[in-house]
Amino acid sequence: MPYYIYKIGPLGILEKQGVADSFKEAKSLANERRKSLLPNSGQSVKMIFADNELAAEDILSQPREAEVGMIGDDY
Repeated sequence: MPYYIYKIGPLGILEKQGVADSFKEAKSLANERRKSLLPNSGQSVKMIFADNELAAEDILSQPREAEVGMIGDDY
């Protein structure tokens, strides 16, 4: 399975930046793309390991669930 690199815009818009066969190559490509982002632009670069492009976009589009017991807990 390949690694897909995406730029995620402020409204959650996904823009494919590249594909890599190895983790090392994907990490290097993602770091290159992150350097070109403007600070406070609301954009981020993520890499995802998925079967295909559709699966990668589906995973990145889903909201992440918070861990149980972490929200609102005071220590």
